Amino acid sequence: MRYDLIISKLSRSRYALLGESNMRHITFLSLLAAISLGLAIPAADSAETTGSPAQTPARKSAAIKTSGPLSIAQQGYFYVNGQYSTSKDGQIMVGQMFVQYQIPQARTQKYPIIMVHGGGQTGTNFLGTPDGRPGWAEYFLRQGYAVYVVDQPGRARSGYFTDIYGPTRRPNAKAMSERFTAPELTELYPQAKLHTQWPGKGVPGDPIFDQFFASQMEDMLNLTALEDMNRNAGAALLDKIGPAILLTHSQSGPFGWGIADLRPQLIKGVLAVEPSGPSYYEAAMTGAPGWFKDGPIGRAWGITRMPMTFDPPASEAKDLVMVRQEKADSDGLVRCWQQDAPARQLVNLKNIPILILTSESSYHVPYDHCTSKFLTQAGVKHQFVRLPEVGIRGNGHMMMLEKNNLEVAAFLGGWVAKHVR
Repeated sequence: MRYDLIISKLSRSRYALLGESNMRHITFLSLLAAISLGLAIPAADSAETTGSPAQTPARKSAAIKTSGPLSIAQQGYFYVNGQYSTSKDGQIMVGQMFVQYQIPQARTQKYPIIMVHGGGQTGTNFLGTPDGRPGWAEYFLRQGYAVYVVDQPGRARSGYFTDIYGPTRRPNAKAMSERFTAPELTELYPQAKLHTQWPGKGVPGDPIFDQFFASQMEDMLNLTALEDMNRNAGAALLDKIGPAILLTHSQSGPFGWGIADLRPQLIKGVLAVEPSGPSYYEAAMTGAPGWFKDGPIGRAWGITRMPMTFDPPASEAKDLVMVRQEKADSDGLVRCWQQDAPARQLVNLKNIPILILTSESSYHVPYDHCTSKFLTQAGVKHQFVRLPEVGIRGNGHMMMLEKNNLEVAAFLGGWVAKHVR
């Protein structure tokens, strides 16, 4: 049985959720004490916007300090959203999502943070860096947040079952280097030359790249089914732990929009770090002189592959009539596809604090503004921030692994402190 035959069952089912086990108080000693980060740096003031860039002065790099041991009150793991299915080998479980969590002894923040990785990745993106520095999960723990890090359904510890999920796609070293770790070597888009923050050469044979590439995973080729599974699993996780802040990256960006649409009362904020886009058509990077061309339609519902709650309602994706900008907003940016006026409104996202964060030199730089423009047109207030506007330079797409990863984390933490209530 193929996964697409059981999507509707997974979507309708109620979830049998595992309870969290109580863990003993644990203190991490010498290693974490040596690599840990000090206090968060608040984000600079900027007004709430409907998608316009932040007009925030540049600020100095975050100071990385060592501090004492990190005390954990509870930690563990559980699975959500698993459903039994029948395969050629008998009864199996599919749709499940692995979740690991840590709750600090000194928990000072009301809402936990859920971290969801992108395509070809796993939750290790948030646990540390390939050159051995602390990651975003530890940073937010030290700021008093409970942190939940997932492996997407059909990935890593969540398991993959080819007779149900179908064929996979796999990363290759050349593509990962060009896209993530050394885009400046090929300059397939105008901003690639600005990349300076990867900790190493970013090519095969460099030990830091080799560590990074070892973490890359095959993932599901059917991206619509994958989005559906992640929506359901994300909703199930919120049903289990309660209100939370959702941090998404890349491929998981559209999953976040869908989860927020399903559970708007439980999502207290969305940190969309370079969410997959742009709206409607994929954008292919071709190099000079043209730089960009349209790929196939990737998100038929504008910013997602799966339906969203619009007003007036849209029963099919074709109800969203697409029009294209006649001229790009500026040089080095793609021309965006948007809804024809009057635009349908994304009613369930309107009251959620949302940040879209884009780096200086990622392949997302030419088109992430299109996702912002789509949300603005659909009535969703949010803030769209390019890191150079707040004085953080040289980052690529994998900013959570780069040399200044904790400076980016500090900006995110500051934004949450200001906007999430």
